[in-house]
Amino acid sequence: MNWKKLPALFLALMLSGQAQSDPETDYLALQKLYQQKFPDIELAEFKDGVYAIDAKMREQWLEMEDFPAYEIAIDEGEELYNTPFANGKSYATCFGDDPGVKSGYPRFDEDLGKVVTLEVAINQCRLDNGEQALPWLIGDLARISSYMAFASRGKHFDIKIETPAARAAYNVGKQFYYSRRGQLNFNCSGCHQLNVGQMLRAERTSPTVGQATHWPVYRGKWEDVGTIHKRFQECNSQVRSLPLEPQSDVYRSLEYFLTFMSNGMELNGPGSRR
Repeated sequence: MNWKKLPALFLALMLSGQAQSDPETDYLALQKLYQQKFPDIELAEFKDGVYAIDAKMREQWLEMEDFPAYEIAIDEGEELYNTPFANGKSYATCFGDDPGVKSGYPRFDEDLGKVVTLEVAINQCRLDNGEQALPWLIGDLARISSYMAFASRGKHFDIKIETPAARAAYNVGKQFYYSRRGQLNFNCSGCHQLNVGQMLRAERTSPTVGQATHWPVYRGKWEDVGTIHKRFQECNSQVRSLPLEPQSDVYRSLEYFLTFMSNGMELNGPGSRR
């Protein structure tokens, strides 16, 4: 299937004609899968991703967390967040007094008929106040998102899927997660569910549950903080598939699906990964 040529609305309509899965049933089934695979690990620990599985990697990660490379991004993001727009208003005009709102994103906007991620909401706030949108993957947007993620630490995801349109968007993301693509004919679930915890080249694969908790992430190979959509693109490229545009409707739906699979989990972003 050529996902690049199918807008999310068409995909949602296409999927609505098929037997639709129940998100809550999917959620419980996935939790059961990891409980069976890792009976000695509490589900809440998967907020740490692969570091909940691999003890040696966890030790290295905890050492990185003593002086995390993303600290500068948080500080810069806070300054950007609190800098007034040219019209005198600020991000607080859009998000309120508490910037720690990440636990409610992504959400499905019934009026728009689209999934709205936190990064989309940040840029929409800028546009509504006469400012230009920021690049999606790294840079100032990722820094602002990092600050808001840090302000959201300790809160728990509360993602809602309450209408047929929202469920259709969820199913677009789910379909993408389980569909094979690229010259390597991989799908996301093959790495993160079927072969979770196994070594793939030099990396150990992480569980689906908890994958949304710690973004944005500082990665050594990026030498910067980046958004989850940067990772989506990178994964697609690694299986030799053409990546979609960041914040495309399909990638937004993928983030919606992934975050619902982490519902109720504690946010601990921004994170650091190798």
